[in-house]
Amino acid sequence: MFTMELKCLGWLLVVLLQLTGTFAIPRSPHKSIRASKFPDLYEASISELQAGLDARTFTSVDLVKAYFARQNEVNLAGPTLRAILEQNPSALEEAAFLDAERKVSGKRSILHGIPVLLKDNIATTASEGMNTTAGSFALLSSIVPGDAGVVKRLRKAGAIILGKANLSEFAHFRGNQASGWSGRGGQNTSPYFLGGDPCGSSSGSGVSAAIGLAAVTLGTETDGSITCPTSHNNLAGIKPTVGLTSRAGVVPISQNQDTVGPLVRSVSDAAAVLSIIAGPDPNDNFTLAQPSPVPDFTKALNKNALRGKRIGIPRQVFLNDSVTGNDPSIGVAFEAAIATIKSLGATIVDPADFPNANDFLRNNNETFVLDVDFKIQLNAWFASLRFNPTGVESLADLIAFNNNNPALEEPPGFASNSDLIAAQATTGRNATYFTALADDHVLGGSGGIDATLKAHKLDALLLPAAGLTTKPAAVAGYPIVTVPLGFFPDNVTQRRAGPETVYPAAGMPFGLSFLGTAFSEFELIGFAFAHEQKTQTRLARKAFAAAIPQTQLSDIVGK
Repeated sequence: MFTMELKCLGWLLVVLLQLTGTFAIPRSPHKSIRASKFPDLYEASISELQAGLDARTFTSVDLVKAYFARQNEVNLAGPTLRAILEQNPSALEEAAFLDAERKVSGKRSILHGIPVLLKDNIATTASEGMNTTAGSFALLSSIVPGDAGVVKRLRKAGAIILGKANLSEFAHFRGNQASGWSGRGGQNTSPYFLGGDPCGSSSGSGVSAAIGLAAVTLGTETDGSITCPTSHNNLAGIKPTVGLTSRAGVVPISQNQDTVGPLVRSVSDAAAVLSIIAGPDPNDNFTLAQPSPVPDFTKALNKNALRGKRIGIPRQVFLNDSVTGNDPSIGVAFEAAIATIKSLGATIVDPADFPNANDFLRNNNETFVLDVDFKIQLNAWFASLRFNPTGVESLADLIAFNNNNPALEEPPGFASNSDLIAAQATTGRNATYFTALADDHVLGGSGGIDATLKAHKLDALLLPAAGLTTKPAAVAGYPIVTVPLGFFPDNVTQRRAGPETVYPAAGMPFGLSFLGTAFSEFELIGFAFAHEQKTQTRLARKAFAAAIPQTQLSDIVGK
């Protein structure tokens, strides 16, 4: 599809992007086409965009240009949110191809011609013109073997890869650094409060989805990295069961906990994206154990999904939340959510605490397992690269690279490479490792989430998204679906989250999470959709004015 000349041009554009951080797309000073003809890109859903594409009101080329322009307004200009690392220099060519294909043979899927932004630990073939670095200069210009498994599925569905999003470097597995910081991208911040913590590690994906810098974004989670940025950015997000979506071609932390999922503006969009990216991949053997066939998750979108269901509240987990200090505004909003869910026909079981909650809260197996896995799997990642000009070939080399390049790789308030150093000190998957892994599965799964569901005859668990909510599902490999719950009041006690960030802060969002057993995404999506449709919490508050891009399709079409 691509000529050699276009590929070379793509590389030149990537160099330009590294130097300037932007592609200049001029805005028209006049709006000769009424904005009412077009969906508002701040909120535009996949179905709304498809309707406009089908009607030929605009094209995918128009969409790419509009999203690039919106990114340029706020990424390194204006409030400098630093959500985007790279724009895809091949995106306009890919969009033109898909526009032509639509005219000849119609859509491949609901994602045909839809721009998707990827977290920068999800690999894309280097010939397209983008890097895959996990935010680190140690991987800049490295050549990956090819597309990640989920990217192959997106391309097959006709999606356009729009670019790469900033993240907490190496998916927040370096040490005690702030969420949203990477060497390549700097400190990503929230569009809801100047200097607000976007949460991570899928921070750039969350911020980009929140204000319409892309139609769809993907993130990854090991423990909290989809759930938390979903919560902090007023979004709908799905952390899938480990093994539902492929991790092949994703810069790893742990095969036992890593998973890939969507961060978008509605449960409907999340369900549509998950239906595309889920499924078996021979390059990730965990996916070969998933139930077959992959559900059409959009069929779970039922406003009455909670009727007759039993939902449990494991309060003991939430009461130990140290992230937000159990801010009273979260508690008030959570009690309102419980009442809403009850009004939608569910029976609330409160409390429905884990039988092993105290053991779980004291346990540190997760850290040990992740350290062991990270060393083994990151070394394998470096070995898989076709080329890495930095010469970094192992975790030990990475630590040395960071120490030797403090101007690139030491953020404000840098503490140490403590996570990297702890991982480097491990000695492989020995008996101690397998015992810790088995204990994790009991504490989070059979003796935790599953035991609680069974003991109280529950269909799902419900918790605020913040803090320890993510840990049981993380160590068990179980799913979480998160939707908006509320916003901090203007008089909230502001806290320092990092050297350059704060959370909580006035007007910043927080989320609500539905948890279940392995491969229960279909049911959880239905519950989350019912709550979302009843409350419409996302629409109650927008980002701060300077963080809302002004470019719309009316500025692009016909110009």
